[in-house]
Parts: sequence; C-alpha cells; structure tokens
Amino acid sequence: MATAAPGRATRAGEAPPSAPPRPQASGGAALPVKYRGLLTLGVMMATIMQILDTTIANVAIPHMQASLGATRDTINWVLTSYIVASAIAIPITGWLSDRIGSRNLFLISTVGFVIASALCGAAQTLEEMVAFRILQGITAAFLNPLSQTVMLDINKPEDQPKAMSIWGMGIMVGPIMGPLIGGYLTDNFNWRWVFYVNLPVGVVCFAILWWLLPSRPIRKRQFDAFGFSLLAIGIASLQLMLDRGQDQDWFSSTEIWVEMLVSIVALWMFFVHLFTGKNPMFERELWKHRNLVTGIFFMMVIGLVMMATMALLPPMLQSLYGYSVFDTGLMLMPRGVGVVITMFAGAQLIQRGWLDPRWSVGIGLTIAAVSLWEMSGWTIEMGSTPFIVSGFIQGLGLGLVFMPLNGLAFAGLPPHFRTEGSSLLNLTRNIGASVGISAVSAILAQNIQRSHQYLGEHVTATTMNGMGVFLQQLGAQGAMITGMVDAEVNRQAAMIAYLNDFWLMAIVTAVSVPLVLLLQKPGGKVENDPAAAGH
Repeated sequence: MATAAPGRATRAGEAPPSAPPRPQASGGAALPVKYRGLLTLGVMMATIMQILDTTIANVAIPHMQASLGATRDTINWVLTSYIVASAIAIPITGWLSDRIGSRNLFLISTVGFVIASALCGAAQTLEEMVAFRILQGITAAFLNPLSQTVMLDINKPEDQPKAMSIWGMGIMVGPIMGPLIGGYLTDNFNWRWVFYVNLPVGVVCFAILWWLLPSRPIRKRQFDAFGFSLLAIGIASLQLMLDRGQDQDWFSSTEIWVEMLVSIVALWMFFVHLFTGKNPMFERELWKHRNLVTGIFFMMVIGLVMMATMALLPPMLQSLYGYSVFDTGLMLMPRGVGVVITMFAGAQLIQRGWLDPRWSVGIGLTIAAVSLWEMSGWTIEMGSTPFIVSGFIQGLGLGLVFMPLNGLAFAGLPPHFRTEGSSLLNLTRNIGASVGISAVSAILAQNIQRSHQYLGEHVTATTMNGMGVFLQQLGAQGAMITGMVDAEVNRQAAMIAYLNDFWLMAIVTAVSVPLVLLLQKPGGKVENDPAAAGH
C-alpha cells in the first residue's frame, strides 16, 4: 500500500497510508490544506447545525404533540430517542474514522443528518418521528468529534488555541441560540421548519467539505463488539433512567431500578474489559495522558453547569416572570456574548504565552461559580438586568474554561488519538448534561413540594387575622381570592426551589476548581507516535 508524502492530505479515492501520520518536526499542521479559512467555515457549519438541534426542537414540542396526535408522555420520546441514539453512537467515532476514513465518515454523517432532518420535518406520526430522530441522532453523533479533530489537524500547534476558540464558540453558543431560533421559526412559520432549516445549511456545508476536506489515514482495527455492546447497553440504560425518572417518580418505579442496575452492571463490565481485554474499543494508551483524563472529568462539569442552567432558566423566565419564548431567548443571549468574548481574548493571550491555560480554566470556573452564587440571591420581583448581567458573567467564565481545556486535553496527544479523545470528551459532556438536567429537574420538583408545604403551613386563619372566615362568607369571590393566594404560594415555592438549584450548581462548580492542579502545562511537542514504534 502506498504511503503518502508527509503533510499531504489523502483525498477520497487515493490509497491511504497504512500507519498514522507522524508529527512533523517543523511543528506544521498534521493535515495542511490550501483554503483553511473556507474549510473552517464548512466544518463550523456542520458543528453549529448539529449542536443547534440539541435544543432547537424543545420549544416546538407542544406543537408537535398536537400535530402528531401524541400524549404528554409519549411526545418526550422525540427528545429521548435523539439523545440515546447519539450517546450510543459517539464512542465508535474513532473506530469508524479509522476504518472508512475520516473524510468519508464526515461526508456520510453530514448527508445523513440533512436527510434525517428532512424526514423529521415531513413525519406524519409519532412512530415516524421517533424513527427519524434516531437516525438523526446517530449521524449527529459523529459530527462534533470529527469537526474538533479536523480543526486540530489543519492548524499548526501554535494556531490550535485560536482554532479551539472558534470551534468552542459553536459548541457553547449553539444551545443558547437554539431556543431563540426554534421559537421564532415555530411562531412565524411552522414547527417543521426547526428541521427544514438544516437543509440549505447542510447543502452548502457538504459542498465545502466535499471540495476541501482532507482525510486521516485508514487504519485496520478490529471492532470490539463485546465492549461496544456493554457500553451501548450501559449508556442507553443510564439515559433512559435520567430521561424517564421524573415521569416515573424515580426510585418508586420498578422500571427506574431496573435501568439503574443494568447501567451499573454493564458499565462496570465495560471498564473491566477496557483495561483487561484484547483490542478494546478505546486504546489503552489514551488513559496514560493525564490531561485528557482530567479534561474528561471537567467536561462533565461543564455539561452539567451549562445545560442544567439552560434547562432551568427558560421555564423560570416564562412561568415566574411572564416572558415570551422569543423574549426568553433574547434574555439568554448575553451568556453567548460572554462566551465569545473570553474565547477570543483567551485564545489570543494563550497563543502569545501571556496566560497559562491552567490559570484560565481555574479563573473561568471561579467566575462561573460566583455567577451561580449571585443567581441564588435573585428575587421574584426584579427587572431584566440581573438576568442579563449574571448570564454575561457566567458566559465569560465558561468561555475561559472551554477553549483552554480542549487545548490542554489534546496537548501531547499523538494526532491519531485525537478522534477517539474528542469522542470521549463529547460523550462525557453529553452525559454530564443529561445527569445535570435530570438532577436539577428532580431536585426542583421536590423542593417546590417542600417549600409549598412550608409556606402553606404559615398561611392559616390565625396568620391571616381571621380573614379565612371572611373569605368563606364572600362565597365565589372568596374562593377566587383564596385561589390567588394559593397561586402566589406556588409561585414563591417555585422561586425558592430554583434558587436552591442555583446554589447547588455553584457548590459543584466551586468544588471542581482545585482539580485544575491535576492538569499539566503543555510542553509544546507532540509525544512520539506509538505507531512508529510498532504500536
């Protein structure tokens, strides 16, 4: 099999080299390309298109329910099916990329995602929608890891912080813009356009990728069917438990107990197999890189803090403060502005050597924790300024964390491990998001009940100075007033519950700050390629 010249991109139809490319001594890009800016645009279009779909459909769920004839419980499968399918497919990104070529996998995933989006928009029944969402989730799973790998491969080491800041902007801003765009399309057109909007973007994206996208070499690797089966069962059971726990009243349900036990057993067996079996799904060499392993943990924290906050704020702003869906999206936009500012500024500072990326991660987590602590002091009677200011500050913190953390995680990691490393980071971020959303939702529901009970105990005939008897004498008008009092008790109880959730997330974020000490400062050189040593 012919071996390509060093630094030369392998295109579709060419004979791929049999071993991963060795890092260039000159510190050049692993896969240099001529029109890097245009290719970056195409890669980011794929990334943003996929990441928007994680939240853009949420606001259209009530409209889908009516159109598809679904119930409140069954319509949730539109979201659950996408999440579960994506979570199961992400881990095999590295193996598929090595097996059929990263270029081919990227192009197939892009086409598949666009076709699945069109099918979702045309779905006439709930069964069709769930099936098409599964297809969409599978194809979407490969786009993020591949796009991150491409951004690293086409840039020189000194340009990679800037590349990760560009990529990170799409990852972090996408979920914030999703509800805003989804609300606008649903209100002004039709819920089906939250899926159809992917078609023109996908066509342009595919054209750019087909023209310019290089490919990593094909590596013949045996597929770990046993390990994949264990991981798929474990992740699927965990996701089902998290997504259905609230509806099934958590551990009072036999279903939730079964899903939890299956998840624990399957994941435990997977990790035993990973470190003892032959040809595991993730090469054991990956786990020797301390920054990558530490980055995996931090990605769970980021997924938890960002997505849990994004899950809490829209219903809070709409139900307690009376904002519309579109206005809620506008209220969340400053968070994205903060992310963009610090990602850009942080990339410049790190690239010039003026800021240690480890300090950036620590400072960013501290800022995020402080903003969450400020949110725990909100009141039910206040204007929009606290939402805007705290969101902007939190965005500044998250921007300082995400970009340098990705750079640190890949520092010293041989290029041919990047796709697997990226799939692990994306998988753990998604799991963190699922755990965070489910945890804060469950705690919110429990705290609303407890707070309502506590407040209700203090709204009695005695505390109301005999008003109870007077209200009874008023008849229907008295009942209306009593209902208004109960509604205000509910409102206050919900506010207390939201504040408790913010306080809990502030603690989780603050506790994770000292773990920054586990990160190693990048040395500026890529470690020796194990493939060159007969790996």
